[in-house]
Amino acid sequence: MRRRSWDGLLTRVVTALVLAPLVLGVLYAGPPYSDIFMIVVGAVSAWEWARICRRNRWDRVVTLAAAVVAVALAAGMFGYYALAGWIIAAGSLAAAWSGSRDGQADAGWLGLGVAYVALACLAFIWLRDDHPEGLWLVFWLVALIWATDVGAYFAGRMIGGPKLAPAISPNKTWAGLGGGMAAAALVGAGAAWFGSAAPWALAAASAALAIVAQLGDLFESSLKRRYGVKDSSGLLPGHGGLLDRVDGLLSVFLVYGAGRLVTGVSG
Repeated sequence: MRRRSWDGLLTRVVTALVLAPLVLGVLYAGPPYSDIFMIVVGAVSAWEWARICRRNRWDRVVTLAAAVVAVALAAGMFGYYALAGWIIAAGSLAAAWSGSRDGQADAGWLGLGVAYVALACLAFIWLRDDHPEGLWLVFWLVALIWATDVGAYFAGRMIGGPKLAPAISPNKTWAGLGGGMAAAALVGAGAAWFGSAAPWALAAASAALAIVAQLGDLFESSLKRRYGVKDSSGLLPGHGGLLDRVDGLLSVFLVYGAGRLVTGVSG
């Protein structure tokens, strides 16, 4: 095992140990604290996304992107989900148009980023606030994503093997994906004891969502590769930016929330 495979592990672990209790405490406390927390997460993530599209500039377009997400999530915090949707739609178009005026940003990526981050964070607020099992749901989703990251990290470095998507993220392997899915499945089976789902069903759902989390990671990686950026920012030592840490969370919240909405499952 080459030493460079484990570079930065200690810093990553220390940062995670510092942040994890804060995140779990806020999730447990619920609204309004969890809503305010998600507004901050959404605004910072949108700021990082727009800043990448603006090639590390912080200007009115970046500020607009962050503000749109914050305002939309504030509307969701008070239960105005339809209004939040309209704000996201209008704000995404406004951010894309503003960014394209001087040719310094890809309008499509900029508008897509605002919508993606805002809808994913809005899905979290909806799941946590308006479902009888909201606390259990968000704990399960966060736990399976953390397990996916840990399982993928160690399986990828200990086993190695064929690359998952070398053109987008050279370090990801199929072994890492398998390790992440296995770890998520174990979390799902354990979480079933605290919820209403069968262990095998929740294990399967968790493994499937682990794939969604990895796709979210690759989606953000494709953005960074397009603009030649290694990390979305330097806010979190060992992890890069906040967007680098929550990319899997965003995709899972968005896909799972959309699935619950389409199927009409409210409990």
